[in-house]
Amino acid sequence: MMESVRLAIVRQKYRPDGGAERFISRALEALDNENLELNVITRSWQGSMNPNWHVHLANPFKWGRISREKGFANAAREIWQKEGFDIVQSHERIAGCDVYRAGDGVHQRWLQQRARILPSWKSKLLFASRYHRYVMDAEKKMYSAPELKKVICNSQMVKQEVMEDFDLSEEKIAVIYNAIDPSQFFLAGEEERIALRQKYSIPAQAKCFVYVGSGFERKGLKAAIEAISMTEAYLVVIGQDKEEAKYKQLASALGCHERIRFLGVQKKTLPFYQMADGLLLPTLYDPFPNVILEAMACGLPVITSKTCGGAEFIVSGKNGFVCDALDIQALAESISLVPADHLTSRISVLSKEKIANYTPAYLSQQLTELYSKVLSL
Repeated sequence: MMESVRLAIVRQKYRPDGGAERFISRALEALDNENLELNVITRSWQGSMNPNWHVHLANPFKWGRISREKGFANAAREIWQKEGFDIVQSHERIAGCDVYRAGDGVHQRWLQQRARILPSWKSKLLFASRYHRYVMDAEKKMYSAPELKKVICNSQMVKQEVMEDFDLSEEKIAVIYNAIDPSQFFLAGEEERIALRQKYSIPAQAKCFVYVGSGFERKGLKAAIEAISMTEAYLVVIGQDKEEAKYKQLASALGCHERIRFLGVQKKTLPFYQMADGLLLPTLYDPFPNVILEAMACGLPVITSKTCGGAEFIVSGKNGFVCDALDIQALAESISLVPADHLTSRISVLSKEKIANYTPAYLSQQLTELYSKVLSL
């Protein structure tokens, strides 16, 4: 790569527990030793800061969702035009960037999935909403902008969607999966596993699943609870949602509340993977959640949906199961097919093998190669 390249990464809100943020921080840390000057354009930054990263705050006044998006887009663009960075990589739908990371997938595809769980009058409102129309329009403008040189997709699923919906050529798209650090996510021994379960009153012999994700509607917690209610399994819920009470009521109504633990956002998710027998994530739409890689690194089988990019890493019946997000019967059957002693099962080995290559070093190598291509275009 050529001498010191000035890279700007654009993300409106930086919160440490977000999937995109974890991609960014892993990428920044992995890239830190390359000849890169790292800049971040954001409204606000939470969490620790590497002294070598330059943060540019773009925090204009906002009075609604559209003004929030539009205001940040204009302010961010102003900063990157003034600074004249070599590469601008945006994680937001802002026309004029060199590289766009489609970490949120395609907005229209998400709305189509969301409409499946809404009454028809509500789904009509969804597509008529000014905000959603603004987001889809911003996305369209960004994909057709002449400045756009490359799109990073974190799954083949999103690559296909982008090609179909925006008529983008395959050469413009790079599929770069998220990284997972095996030194941070690993199996626990049997004694440790039992001790962790005791802490949360989960029987050592019971089958226990973990669900990790904030934004319960999109991540499919309702379907997860309904499926759990048809089995004897336990469910540990990590994440937050302002509607949490509604999900607790659902668990009570289905008579499985005693087998469900709502534990909120946790800074360290490792212990919860270590005490579980599997990850249950029947998400309505998710380009590729990091939690799938984390669970697999801990040797867990994964039950997820066809509309989750992470399904690409699952061979049904071998290291997990892939169902329709709303097929409760299939989800319940998958739960019953996951062995309670995954530590000694072939599943554990297969899960770990599948993600073994997706290290931060490999992510860094792929990004560095991508940036070299962008600079030569």
